[in-house]
Amino acid sequence: MLRAAPMTCRTGDRLGHAPSFIASRPRHSAPRMTAVSISGTAKLARALPRPALPLSGGRLPFRRLVSPLVLVLIWQAASTLGLLPPRTLASPMQIVLTGWGLLASGELPWHLAVSLARVLAGLAIGLTVGAGLALVAGLSRLGEDIVDAPVQMLRTLPFLALVPLFILWFGIGETPKIALVALGTAFPIYLNLFAGIRGVEPRLVEMGRVFGLDRAGLLRHVVLPGALPSALVGLRYSLGVAWLSLVVAEQVNATAGIGYLINDARDFLRTDVIMVGLVLYALLGLLADSLVRALERRLLAWRPALARS
Repeated sequence: MLRAAPMTCRTGDRLGHAPSFIASRPRHSAPRMTAVSISGTAKLARALPRPALPLSGGRLPFRRLVSPLVLVLIWQAASTLGLLPPRTLASPMQIVLTGWGLLASGELPWHLAVSLARVLAGLAIGLTVGAGLALVAGLSRLGEDIVDAPVQMLRTLPFLALVPLFILWFGIGETPKIALVALGTAFPIYLNLFAGIRGVEPRLVEMGRVFGLDRAGLLRHVVLPGALPSALVGLRYSLGVAWLSLVVAEQVNATAGIGYLINDARDFLRTDVIMVGLVLYALLGLLADSLVRALERRLLAWRPALARS
């Protein structure tokens, strides 16, 4: 049985040493977690049932579709009651029947293939040029001084105003259509990739130099992975602008494509065909965005937010 020492402190005690009453106080040590207790706790945690995680904060995933379906039903009811004439806007049922007829006849797949070829060609050129200019401007102050000012000047120009010049320069064939798509898609990837390169943490660059990486190694292992999230955001914007540019491009003496289908239907007041083209544009844009989001989840799996999800 330990006894507490008298709570007195001699004046001769040296500074820096604990007084005698603190040194003689009994100490109660906390219980230690042994390996057996830790393993038993882990087994118990695994045996307990895990609570089910709610979907989107307890909301059902299909609730987002309720409001669009209600709008479509109201639209169909207004068309059926004669409140919405077919010349103004075709009914949803008529749009579905027209789309099915165009699909069965092979006309819609042909126009879709032509439009996809134009978008892919223009997008490839625009992404290559935009990414190259972003690398030149982002990795060098001299490159920024040379490249950034002309790009910003061109970016502020409405590309619709360039259609007459493109016709004079490239004629009325496929070249001006692809050039318009390429011009529209180059700016989003340039802006986002440039910002991503300049936003790389300087401490990561210093750490790469400590580990002996040269300039090419820093670019490959530090700068480009750090700028990849911004580049994917720019890719999503470029895909959206590509379809917008295609609508304008296919008005330039086009003989095929979704834009040509819409313009031809306008001359004959076929609002059902026009709506089929617009719905197809929307579905293609949504599909392209979904593909980029899937690519983002795959390429950015190392990010903490995606790793937790």
